[in-house]
Amino acid sequence: MKRQLLVTAALPYANGHIHLGHLVEYLQTDIWVRFQKFRGHRAIYLCADDTHGTAIMIRARQEGRSEEALIADMREHHVRDFAGFDIEFDNYGSTNSPENRRLCGEIWASLRKAGLVVERDVVQLYDVQAGTFLADRFVKGTCPYCGLINQYGDSCDNGHTYSPADLKDPVSTLSGTTPEVRRAPHLFIELEQLHAFLADWIGADDHLQSEVANYLNGHFLGEPLKDWDVSRPAPYFGFEIPDAPGNFWYVWFDAPIGYMASLAEWCVNFGEKFDQWWPKSAADGKSDGKNNDSREIHHFIGKDIQYFHCLFWPGMLKTAGYRLPTKVHIHGFLTVDGEKMAKSKGTFVRAATYLKHLNPSYLRYYYAAKLGPRLEDLDLNLDEFVTKINSDLVGKVVNLASRTAKFVEVTGLSAKYPDDGGLFAGAAAEAEAIAAAYEACDFNQAMRRIMALADRANAYVDQNAPWQLRKDPTQASRMQDVCSVSLNLFRQLAVYLAPVLPRLAAQTGQLLGRPIAHWDEAQSPLCGTPVAKFEHMLTRVEKTQVTEMIEESKEQAPAAVATTPGMPGATPQTSAPAAENADSGAALAAEPLAAQITIDDFTKVDLRVARVVAAEDVAEAKKLLKLTLSLGGDTQRTVFAGIKEAYKPEQLVGRLVVMVANLAPRQMKFGLSEGMVVATGPGGKEVYLLTPDSGAVPGQRVL
Repeated sequence: MKRQLLVTAALPYANGHIHLGHLVEYLQTDIWVRFQKFRGHRAIYLCADDTHGTAIMIRARQEGRSEEALIADMREHHVRDFAGFDIEFDNYGSTNSPENRRLCGEIWASLRKAGLVVERDVVQLYDVQAGTFLADRFVKGTCPYCGLINQYGDSCDNGHTYSPADLKDPVSTLSGTTPEVRRAPHLFIELEQLHAFLADWIGADDHLQSEVANYLNGHFLGEPLKDWDVSRPAPYFGFEIPDAPGNFWYVWFDAPIGYMASLAEWCVNFGEKFDQWWPKSAADGKSDGKNNDSREIHHFIGKDIQYFHCLFWPGMLKTAGYRLPTKVHIHGFLTVDGEKMAKSKGTFVRAATYLKHLNPSYLRYYYAAKLGPRLEDLDLNLDEFVTKINSDLVGKVVNLASRTAKFVEVTGLSAKYPDDGGLFAGAAAEAEAIAAAYEACDFNQAMRRIMALADRANAYVDQNAPWQLRKDPTQASRMQDVCSVSLNLFRQLAVYLAPVLPRLAAQTGQLLGRPIAHWDEAQSPLCGTPVAKFEHMLTRVEKTQVTEMIEESKEQAPAAVATTPGMPGATPQTSAPAAENADSGAALAAEPLAAQITIDDFTKVDLRVARVVAAEDVAEAKKLLKLTLSLGGDTQRTVFAGIKEAYKPEQLVGRLVVMVANLAPRQMKFGLSEGMVVATGPGGKEVYLLTPDSGAVPGQRVL
């Protein structure tokens, strides 16, 4: 039966760039959707930017622009990065869209009508210095349940959930200060009213992986479900709640509804009907539609947001009367060389940085070779990455074409498919097993089966050695047959790999004069068709390419460095100031020289060009200004600088300065200082910031 599949991936937050960890999910989903389309099913891949929340508001304020300008800029980056990895969305929307506002209102009205919404005061953390209530991700502390330190305000790494006010030893990540506890009215959804429904839905056999269902049952459904806080007071960037002025829907309320909003946009653009893709559910609310018709809804997400997608989201859909997800596919985290991605080690690699150094097909294949159907973390071992690409893609797959295509450029393929000892037929018989592995998201098994076929094909070429046959004119026909078998086996592999390697499939179509468009093309060999001149498809990965990518991604780890008079952390000046009328050379000479250091000591200091994106007076301090410095991209640092007497805040915004980027952060009375700007002068009004030439750019190292 031909299926109709609506497929989504989690919405990337519009406050940061796409990195290799994100790509696990978007590539997994893209491969699955391409496979479904390739099999002849009708599938659409929907996504959008998640654009609301305090983080967006704060960053826009720091950068002196509107939230709308910020999210539009980040959208361009996201779309470009996804396209660079051949991730093909049918629609890429935004949660800040009219469609999303309308659908949020519709679902909210259903929740109100069902009597699930209640109001009560909330004890909430408030950052006095930043002038805002703190969202979950803007406060860190110790988990109140297990004692895990340095955890965010909504959940810990061990899976416990709580409110920010429950954290022990909370610290605002905006200012580094200890927040105040304040009360504010919030709106809640009483999720416990849906307990029986959720237990029934989660207990179904095919909605979730078994380990996910077990986790939810063990951690949440074994006791009454907590009410879900779905509103935030102003100031907040998001949709104001129509029947609660001054309050806004929490970002996790409108984010999943963004799936539906993206669908609504797609329907308008392509003349489709929304309810034909996301219909209303059965009257009892239990039907997922899988057994009633061919329409399915699939969500691909990471394990860190399963709570929202497997409890809150089904509850919202059930109450609003919409079809529930057919399946939620959940994957683990990415590690690099067995460890969490780290900027200091260069393993926190942005998508754009990867694309500067390596072919996206490499990562698509490597992830596919690692991804299985279970909720397991995926490790990107960099040495294995190089070896696997060179061995599998270059040495096994492309090698079949590169070793034989040139010998039949003139003759083309044999008019009749030669006897190959059953190789093509045997590989054709593997189609359903490989397809079943793709369907189950067991890409690892699919790749292993495909590479086993590649091994058999290469053994055939080695045994028949067309390069030797070419030397004997009487073996011309035999050589053509051997090359025809090799190229057909290569094409067969390209068909099976097409969901993972769409570029290779396109190149294969160009080489053999027949585009690859359907899974079933692996069942029939090509005969008598011309062969184009072979062009390089996938070349070997050099270790130096990976090393250069990692080096470019590195940020220096914090290290202790010398301080400069007039800056936070400086020791008091002990020398007399220079004479008022002395020139700069005399002024420098008037200061006693510090103890000598070695070149090794000096190279520890990481001086970087930075742009001042915000500057404000610290009212309680006589000498300090609070500076927000941009080091390029979304990397920003907060620095408290003792330059108040010399500069007014408005004089500094937009200016390029030099900062010590690897100075260990220092907790001050007024907040956390994450670096130091470099200046000269005796202090007071006579402080002169070092200013790079106009050609310098933020993030550039100062030599």
